[in-house]
Amino acid sequence: MTRTWLITVSRLPWLLYGVLLLCVGAVAYLTGVLLFLPRFLLGLDEVLRPVAAWLVWYSGVPVVLGFLFVLADLLLFYDHKRPHRDYRCDSPRDPRVVVALTAYNDEESVEAAVTDFATHPSVSGVIVVSNNSTDATFDVARAAGAVAVNESRPGYGRCVYRCLSEALDHGAADFIVLCEGDRTFRAADIDKFLAYAPHVDIVNGTRIVEALCASNTQLTTFMFYGNLFVAKLLEAKYLGRSTLTDVGTTYKLIRAKALRRVLPRLNPSINLEFNAHFLDTALSEDCVLMECPITFHQRVGASKGGNRDNWSALKVGAKMMRGIILGWPGAR
Repeated sequence: MTRTWLITVSRLPWLLYGVLLLCVGAVAYLTGVLLFLPRFLLGLDEVLRPVAAWLVWYSGVPVVLGFLFVLADLLLFYDHKRPHRDYRCDSPRDPRVVVALTAYNDEESVEAAVTDFATHPSVSGVIVVSNNSTDATFDVARAAGAVAVNESRPGYGRCVYRCLSEALDHGAADFIVLCEGDRTFRAADIDKFLAYAPHVDIVNGTRIVEALCASNTQLTTFMFYGNLFVAKLLEAKYLGRSTLTDVGTTYKLIRAKALRRVLPRLNPSINLEFNAHFLDTALSEDCVLMECPITFHQRVGASKGGNRDNWSALKVGAKMMRGIILGWPGAR
């Protein structure tokens, strides 16, 4: 009974809870300190002084609890959480890769994207899913040699879900590569993915390597570190299971066998935060996941997603955190 209770307790994401409590404590403390501005500039010292004192004093409660949760997970529960895996090297001699590209009003870039991926020696086919584009994206993709599919229901999650579904149905692929048709990524990085693929189920491309990122991408400093913070929250949720730095990337390689296990649990109605939902779901299904640094380039055309501006990115990041902490709406 005691051992069963210990295993059950150890499986809870204490590190995640601890990080959140530390953040709450830090915000409460800073709020109490910053109240000096209205206290003295607006003459509200008598009213706000007890509020500031209360916030500063009691901010220590979540901070202490947070440290205890973090230490408990790292020192007591870590060995129970970390999977004990044997060395794995499972890859076909001549792997067949199907590339699925999401596209929305990408007629300027989709031809070059299809050509780039189609000419890679390991790629057996390219699928482009147009998310009900209003320009010539569908026709240009088909003319470039891709299998063009139209997803009439709006939403990035529905487009990605259709990409993954179509890729599984497209011949006997060993691996599925998910990417975008806007030229922010390059087919040459597939070689990096395939180098790690024998050891894992999913290789997630990470853009959090400055030397591999162009200086004129749409990824602002706020987006860069915000994405890293959310990734570390997900890593804390699955302590010992994976090292994560990029939950917003749309470039990844997935073993077809693993995708068949994960796909039924995904909710396609989840929109721009779908990539975080995918990674969270894959880790909950015990998929072996690792990251690989990839090159990141300037987008062709305007951004239509969460990278439009910092405010849009903040809203997407908040939805990612809500899903990671509280669970994803409609998840199966």
